[in-house]
Amino acid sequence: MKLTDRVVVITGAAHGIGAALARRFAREGARGIVVSDLDLAGAEAVAASIADGGGEALACRADAGVKDDLRGLVEAAQDAYGPVDLFCSNAGLAFGTGIHAADAQWARSWAVNVMQHVYAAQVCLPSMLRRRGGYLLLTASGAGLLGAPGDAPYSVTKQAAVGVAEWLAVTYRQRGLGVSALCPLGVRTDLLVPGIEAGHPAAVAIAAAAPLLEPEEVAEAAVAGLGREEFLILPHESVRDAYAEKAREPDAWIERTIERTALATGKRG
Repeated sequence: MKLTDRVVVITGAAHGIGAALARRFAREGARGIVVSDLDLAGAEAVAASIADGGGEALACRADAGVKDDLRGLVEAAQDAYGPVDLFCSNAGLAFGTGIHAADAQWARSWAVNVMQHVYAAQVCLPSMLRRRGGYLLLTASGAGLLGAPGDAPYSVTKQAAVGVAEWLAVTYRQRGLGVSALCPLGVRTDLLVPGIEAGHPAAVAIAAAAPLLEPEEVAEAAVAGLGREEFLILPHESVRDAYAEKAREPDAWIERTIERTALATGKRG
């Protein structure tokens, strides 16, 4: 998909990857971008920066884990710019907790990291299929392919997000729907950097797996991947080899992951 003259909705777009996607898509000539986030002030700042550059953007407050909020974003885009061409379900969260995470953390992780993508598809598909055109970009993380040692809810839900993307691609590609899963490893955002600074095992392990990218680098990879209509968009190319290794030798991969995590965190068995 080329971004020129496209109508785009992005969740989690007040900061980090979402903000970088919004600004980068605007430079590609998007007709209009709905910048959404729970942080309305942050979303408004991103939208204003796009307008300052000559683009069109609308800021909306939305909880990505609430279906009615996502439906409202699609309606806002329709009213302002026309039918949505690209929906980027980008919002995500992490708690840095293990299998004994609180029920509320598991539930919130599931709502934002998985059901957001389900809801986005549910509200976008009728129009996109009717037009035989449209695209869903799911931000699923490299953890969606390789897991995230030290953070059980994040690891599990991000792998489920890849499953949602795969199901959508298999089911609807032949009907004109484009689907991509954006799967970076460590990115210099507020989701990861505080954990690294605090020495949290999950964050440290992710940072040790590959060089940290800037959000703008991820946005560049997203534009390129969308242009090629790739299912897996991998800003860290090393993820491709690691994912293949995991599929080829799962037991050996688990052992090596244990060792690499121990080295990164300084914790030996």
